[in-house]
Amino acid sequence: MSGDIVMFIIRMSVLVLAITVHEFAHAYSADRLGDDTPRRQGRISLLPPDHLDPLGTIMMAVSSWIGFGIGWGKPVLTNPNNFRNPRRDQGIVAIAGPASNMLQAVVFALIIRFAGGAMRDDVGMISTLGLFLLSGVTINLALAFFNLLPVTPLDGSWVTSALLPYNLAARYQMWMSRYGAIVFLLLIFVFRDFLSAVIGPPVFYLRGILLHGVDI
Repeated sequence: MSGDIVMFIIRMSVLVLAITVHEFAHAYSADRLGDDTPRRQGRISLLPPDHLDPLGTIMMAVSSWIGFGIGWGKPVLTNPNNFRNPRRDQGIVAIAGPASNMLQAVVFALIIRFAGGAMRDDVGMISTLGLFLLSGVTINLALAFFNLLPVTPLDGSWVTSALLPYNLAARYQMWMSRYGAIVFLLLIFVFRDFLSAVIGPPVFYLRGILLHGVDI
C-alpha cells in the first residue's frame, strides 16, 4: 500500500474519531446541564454514524487526500430555554467540544510515551502506528484551536458570546448572523495561509510540550 493511501486512511480515522468525540461532548454536556434535546435526538452516543455530516465527511475525505484534513459533524441542537443559565451554559456546551479534542491529544501523547519500540518499524522508520498516534495529537490540537476561533458556526463564537457583556454579545451575534458564514468560508477557501499562521503556532507549541523528550 502506498504511503499516500496510508496517510489518507490515518487522517480519516483520526478525524472520524475526533469529530465523534467532539460532538458527543457537546451532547453530553448539554444533557448534564438540563437540556434533553440531544438525548431525544440520539446524540448521547459514541457511534460515528450518529454524528457525521455527509457534506462534512466529504470535505474530510477531500482535504485528507490533499494533505491537511478538515471536516465537521452534524451540529448538536440545543434548547437554551432548558438551561438554568442560558448564556453561561451555552458557552460551557460550546467549549466542551474543543476541550474533548484537547483531551484526545493528551491521550494520544500519553500512548506515544508508553508505545516505545512500536513507534518505529524494523528499519528504524516511524511505524504506521506511530504515524496514527502522532496524527492523533496534531489533528486534535488543530481541531481544538480551529473551533475556538470566534467565527460562526465555530464553537468559539458561542464561547465569545458567553464571555461578552450582554449588550456587546447581542451586537456580536447579530453581526455574526449576517456575516459569520462569509468570514468562515473565506478563511477556509481563500485565506488558508492566514488561518494556518493563526492556529499553527499554538498547535505546534502545545504538541512540543506534550511530546517533550519523546524520540520521534
